[in-house]
Amino acid sequence: MAGERWQGLAAELPGAVTAVLCPGAPVVVTGCAGFIGSTVTEALLALGCRVTGVDALTDYYDPALKRENLAGFREHPDFTFVERHLEDLDAGALLAGCRAVFHLAAQAGVRASWGASFADYVQWNIMATQRLLEACKDPRVAGGLVRFVYSSSSSVYGDQERLPVTEQVLPRPNSPYGVTKLAAEHLCVLYAMNFGVPTSSLRYFTVYGPRQRPDMAFRKYIEAALDGRVFEVYGDGNQTRDFTYVRDAVRANLLAVSCARPWEVLNTGGGSRVVFADALARLQAILTARVPGLAAAIRYTETAKGDVRDTFADRTHVEAAIGYRPTVAFADGLAREAEWAISRRTSL
Repeated sequence: MAGERWQGLAAELPGAVTAVLCPGAPVVVTGCAGFIGSTVTEALLALGCRVTGVDALTDYYDPALKRENLAGFREHPDFTFVERHLEDLDAGALLAGCRAVFHLAAQAGVRASWGASFADYVQWNIMATQRLLEACKDPRVAGGLVRFVYSSSSSVYGDQERLPVTEQVLPRPNSPYGVTKLAAEHLCVLYAMNFGVPTSSLRYFTVYGPRQRPDMAFRKYIEAALDGRVFEVYGDGNQTRDFTYVRDAVRANLLAVSCARPWEVLNTGGGSRVVFADALARLQAILTARVPGLAAAIRYTETAKGDVRDTFADRTHVEAAIGYRPTVAFADGLAREAEWAISRRTSL
């Protein structure tokens, strides 16, 4: 389905980025059929890169939705799709000759990471990352690789007493998911320090926008409204989040290839701390303005295990390191997601 439009993207980026991500540059995107991964892939194709995309189309959510994400570029002449699990691939051959790796493949979800399913999080978030990093030592890869960009999460922070949170605070993840994302971050640092693999880890703060996963709050609320169902809120609604529009998350990925240091850990936030209940009220107003009467009843339930109370990114370091600043205001991004989700349903 349609998402962001990327005309003129190269002019928005500094020369240090477009020198790497130039027409014909070979790059690899793992998780290329996901929410952020498919949007990163489209941006890279708009820059003229030759993209090899890997995605196993796992069933954490409906694989048909991932195929929708792929549809806009599946047949692009500069795109090659590999439908495989990363552990089943020759990682050295996959990455051979690439200029940059954007590693977005992961097992997502805080609430699902408890119990027996933790083995999947270890396999796909830690072991798969280690295999890719190990492959980056291969002479076929190391000679041309400019940057390994890893998609991490603000879940590594857990509940922090002082906000906004900086990259220098002690991480205290609240969930098994957060533990696996932090472990993969540490691997990135270790491979940079010991083997010279240049890495950047992006700690995303609640990304939203077109193609948002169906288990994420705004998408769930819109779908509930369209179906006339009740939307459940975990907690009292007064929790706060630093919501980051997907286009900004993509720009952070692109900017991250220009890091000067051997390794970096970078907050990727949206620029404003929003009370969740207020965000829902704003989303409700957008839906009602678009379709009179379109609404979902809200039921509050107990806070889910692993959820944090508040998040808010300090962007001082990421601005200095790669020049990242959010560009899409929360209200605008929310309206874009709502328009996308309604248009998608009416076109099915």
